[in-house]
Amino acid sequence: MRELEPTVFIVDDDAPALKDLEALLKSVRLRTKIYLSGEDFVRDHDGSQSGCLILEIRLPGMGGMQIYRRLREEGCDIPVIFLTGHGGVPMAVRAIHAGAFDFLQKPANPQYLIDRVHAAIAQDRDNRRQRAEHEGIARRFQTLSVRELAVLDGVVSGQTSKAIAQTLGIEPKTVDVHRANIMRKVGVGTPAGLVYLALKNGYSRERPFSCLQDNSLVTT
Repeated sequence: MRELEPTVFIVDDDAPALKDLEALLKSVRLRTKIYLSGEDFVRDHDGSQSGCLILEIRLPGMGGMQIYRRLREEGCDIPVIFLTGHGGVPMAVRAIHAGAFDFLQKPANPQYLIDRVHAAIAQDRDNRRQRAEHEGIARRFQTLSVRELAVLDGVVSGQTSKAIAQTLGIEPKTVDVHRANIMRKVGVGTPAGLVYLALKNGYSRERPFSCLQDNSLVTT
């Protein structure tokens, strides 16, 4: 099934402004979905849908910052553009420091707003691509056996095959075989490449990959 094109979600309790913004974005062939309340958006939103969110900061009921914080708490990193007629410099600074993509005052320049929406969608696309790459790498590490994970820990720590062998009570040649199997499974050609890939994707002795802590580990 073809993935849906990116959607610009718009939340604003000002119905005429909401319709005008929807018309502007549709005029440049952007897919939109509009909401008159934060509660309706939160109830309906599916975090798997790509795009960005244009959000009024002052709304009756669930306000814009409350919606924003809830999305982040739920692990949704959709880029958020605050577009408001109520915000000042301190509010803008707080929103940007909290990680918002942008903070614009109404009425925003139409072309500038369109440009920022396209930039937010591009960021969302990059975020999703990087997340997919990370998850793919994590799945490769997930195929490692418990013994291979122990060898990996030694390799990442900079230990020699002899030192790893002494720690695990096995022969250095056996360590070399395990290391070769690890590199083959995760798709790297050198021990240095293995260390780089592991560290880049969050491995540490104190907190190994969370994806390795489930029942799908091979224990041979």
